[in-house]
Amino acid sequence: MLNNALRAQRKEDHLRLAEQSFRQHRHNDFDTMHLVRPTLPETCVDEQSLATTLFGIPVAAPFFINAMTGGTEHATQINAQLAAVAERERIAFAFGSASIVGHEPEALAGFVHARELAPSVPVFINVNPATPLDVIRTLIQELHPAALQVHINAVQELVMPEGDRDFRWCEALTRICAAVHEQWNIPVIAKEVGFGWDIASMRRALECGVDVIDVAGSGGTNFAQIERLRRAEQQSSSAASSAAVSAVDAENHTASNISADSEREADERAMSVDFSWLEDAGLSTVQSLLNAQQVASELVSDSASHEFMYFGSGGVRHPLDVMKCLVLGAQAVGVSGVMLHTVLEYGTDGLQELVRIWKHQLAGLVALYGMGSLQDAQHVQYWLDPSLESYQRQILHSMS
Repeated sequence: MLNNALRAQRKEDHLRLAEQSFRQHRHNDFDTMHLVRPTLPETCVDEQSLATTLFGIPVAAPFFINAMTGGTEHATQINAQLAAVAERERIAFAFGSASIVGHEPEALAGFVHARELAPSVPVFINVNPATPLDVIRTLIQELHPAALQVHINAVQELVMPEGDRDFRWCEALTRICAAVHEQWNIPVIAKEVGFGWDIASMRRALECGVDVIDVAGSGGTNFAQIERLRRAEQQSSSAASSAAVSAVDAENHTASNISADSEREADERAMSVDFSWLEDAGLSTVQSLLNAQQVASELVSDSASHEFMYFGSGGVRHPLDVMKCLVLGAQAVGVSGVMLHTVLEYGTDGLQELVRIWKHQLAGLVALYGMGSLQDAQHVQYWLDPSLESYQRQILHSMS
């Protein structure tokens, strides 16, 4: 099990490497989906057209600040900035993983502080599937979230040298959903972390009691890439440390030295395992949203008692990507990388200005594509490049 210092260092590494690998204009599958613009839209630009509700709470726009970090001093500062902007601009906000509170109860104070800065907007708390119910109970009672996010991250766990190797999460997910529904009556969101959702897993998550799928597809922050960079740094540091230790051991070699050697060698083997070929293993956000459309259509044909709700996130770079998610049926759109980069580079005021610009631009797109309201998004026509159209056709064919 990780000690507190190593856990905090990992979170700091993730933040630093996510920013280091950030590219504002990286190509992704959003570029292979094209919206059909009406030449005569018969609309006018009105930012009020973006107003909607999320879990019954009014928000000014359908995009939100998605889960990024939490639990360390630096993460607390970032969450406070993100929460302040969310409150000022009346958009939803998701904390990064708060599971750390189970290991470090003192970390709760940072989450509480950020929540106090965003008292009137929807806030989501984020945990992993193995988080004990008593920790979830504490988080819900102290933070009063609009929803609970459970992150699903098999690829990330596999590529982390110290990551989990047991991906049997459905039983825990079912237990979490049952408890959260019964005791607090708030929805549960199952969220990937950048590798997307296939159709079968969406169905299984719904059977577990999940209310919302956040597809969090590939195209943005890539944790397989981040872990490769992190592993390279660890190897470099370990090699330097081993050289220093070996010089001492050569003079005084004992049984305890031999045991320490074995532990170092095991750590070095774990760090040397190359998973770089998993960096392209994810389903893109657009692919995942097409999958969600299919699941939603199945529920309609089966006369399901409730509508399937899903969010778009992963590689969202600008308001046109937000628009494309809405056209594919997403009820809300999470944004992480751009928000993190902006707050780190330009601070709270810079992020607030970005959110204002996005709201203005998205309102322009709503008018440009002939929409009177957000509810009209799914009536906007679109076409797909051959690779994406082929994916959709083959997936549907395999199900028939």
